[in-house]
Amino acid sequence: DKETGWICHLSYTHKVAVAWEGRQKVSRARLMEEYTGKRALHPTERKKRLKPLNDLFSMAECCLIADTVQFFKDGAYRSVPLVAADPGRYFEEQPYLKEVISKLKVSGKRLIFASNSPFWYVDAGMRHVMGENWREDWDVVIVSAGKPLFYTEDSRPFREVSSVTGRVKFKKIDTLEKGEVYTEGCLRELIRCTNWNLSPDDPTPTTLTAAKLGADGLATPKVLYIGDSLFADLVDAKREFGWTTAAVTPEVGHEIAMQSRTQFVLSQQTIDLLLGVLRSVQDKLGNGLRDEEDIRIIDAVERLVSRWRDQQTMMLGNPFGSVFRARYQPSLFAHSLRRYCDLYMSSVSSLRHYSPQHRFYPSDARLLSHEMGGEGGECWDLEDVLEAAVYD
Repeated sequence: DKETGWICHLSYTHKVAVAWEGRQKVSRARLMEEYTGKRALHPTERKKRLKPLNDLFSMAECCLIADTVQFFKDGAYRSVPLVAADPGRYFEEQPYLKEVISKLKVSGKRLIFASNSPFWYVDAGMRHVMGENWREDWDVVIVSAGKPLFYTEDSRPFREVSSVTGRVKFKKIDTLEKGEVYTEGCLRELIRCTNWNLSPDDPTPTTLTAAKLGADGLATPKVLYIGDSLFADLVDAKREFGWTTAAVTPEVGHEIAMQSRTQFVLSQQTIDLLLGVLRSVQDKLGNGLRDEEDIRIIDAVERLVSRWRDQQTMMLGNPFGSVFRARYQPSLFAHSLRRYCDLYMSSVSSLRHYSPQHRFYPSDARLLSHEMGGEGGECWDLEDVLEAAVYD
């Protein structure tokens, strides 16, 4: 929030579910006062007032904002060294990345590296994780691509970048050569300079944007786009060109590990049990008016559910909570992830577990409650849950 300096977590309905001032959680009373009770801003005000922070690059910005605000609150401050000067310290090791890239190449895939970062930063990171000759693994290397304009513009020419000096060469580019580095450009120029037509007989309808850009050959789900920025990378790729999209979301690996721990499993069983009690009580009470005692009991059980949910959030070890949840509702990020991404993973290295020809079949794509009827009916006895917690 550019007016308050708060880091806000939006639910999928765009309500401010929780916020932090610096590293401290904002009280519910202040939230209600700031966001007029319903914690929802008018779309015009939301667009003017809120700045999206929704990828790994934004995470650094988010933490910097929080630490700066906290500095003015208590005097603490940390500086950020230049990452490229010491990549071993700041880049996580990716021991399986080269294996994944090699497997894709052997299977006949054409690989394009497109990043919004400048060449000096990309080169430092890729040298560290893939070796000195990392550019040889890619058919095309594009830096400072300027996504999402890369998808929507139709007249941005490519420029070659010197791999020695990092300077841009102002010469006309008609062919994208393997091993070289290019900057800017657009999808239309990419098609022209590679002369690729991946699926001339593909019956998939071409979108208006694809037709406008002359991108018929690339407007196909046979293109797999892997990115870590939901709105800069993946939304337009899916919406405008129908590409198969995969989001790299490191948080999912941490959350899967946490959710498998006994303490987290028991907390989730307790929440499910309490919600089951609430549903049963309401069913027994029927459709009549509740008396004060009924309301008091329901309110007390709901408070217990909230406490257990807060405890689950604390288990994740992230002061901002889960990126996939705004308190207990799906976050705006999670909603967009489901809407625009076919796959999501903690790392590109996760693909090593699958064949390049693997086909994924979602277990259940149903969204509405009436479609899920009869499922999730498992219950736990409260004494068994508490006894297991004691032994744990």
